[in-house]
Amino acid sequence: MIPKIFIVGFGPGSRDHITDRARQAIVESQVILGYHTYIELVKEWITDQEIERTGMTEEVSRAQKAVELAKAGQTVAVVSSGDAGVYGMAGLIYEVLAEQGWHPSEPPEVEVVPGIPAINSCASLLGAPIMHDACTISLSDHLTPWEVIERRIEAAASADFVIALYNPKSGRRTSQIAEAQRILLKYRSPNTPVGLVKSAYRDRQVVVRTNLAEMLDHEIGMLTTVIIGNSATFMHDDIMITPRGYQRKYQLDSAEQALSPRERLRVDNEPWSLLAKESGSSTQDLAEEALLRMTSPKSSF
Repeated sequence: MIPKIFIVGFGPGSRDHITDRARQAIVESQVILGYHTYIELVKEWITDQEIERTGMTEEVSRAQKAVELAKAGQTVAVVSSGDAGVYGMAGLIYEVLAEQGWHPSEPPEVEVVPGIPAINSCASLLGAPIMHDACTISLSDHLTPWEVIERRIEAAASADFVIALYNPKSGRRTSQIAEAQRILLKYRSPNTPVGLVKSAYRDRQVVVRTNLAEMLDHEIGMLTTVIIGNSATFMHDDIMITPRGYQRKYQLDSAEQALSPRERLRVDNEPWSLLAKESGSSTQDLAEEALLRMTSPKSSF
């Protein structure tokens, strides 16, 4: 049997949201490695496998141990909540292997098993906040300099991305989330919708709907994912919605549309597009009118 490392993302942590492949990888493995909480979340699929538990900040030693065991002939599953390739263990294990001169054609075999990332599981509980361009930013500056994180927040805010903030606050890191809010308020209305989701789909799940100005009035911790809307995001009762952009060319309150499906793709009906600018068929007035429709009062919090 060829030794193998499964890098398993098991989603938010509920049994309904883990994939069959993730369960199968855990069952097939001889050793399960993970942070204490992650081991508890997958324990129903663990039988007689050896278990290696490590603490929250011991990711490097966990990756090194996984490689060591696999090179000794074991089949190993390294488990991460969410998706193992999004602030998870996948990259780190590949880095350890690459540092040791490993190539994909050589043992151990490596399989990354995808899971539902926090941005998606949290968004589903809020409604549809990431229907348009979105990005994730971790506020943890333990491994990334704060100056770099600050530039990324500034860039994402100025470009009007929907933003999911991971690792927003901990016992020792309390000012980063306040700094993020300060930067965002330079570019976003104080009324911009914000969703705070703690422990999505777990027993202690908490979902809070608020806005950018008031988000720090609520509890935020390491288990919270903060989703901040863009300039078009709005609330409909308790549902957070970011328009995909159809209101530019569609009439959602009418069964009969002004433009046929073929007409919607014409350059003169897309004055904001790069093709329109290159062809010279767009005018500033048309572009401003399109932007005005996109950010109309109907789309405010």
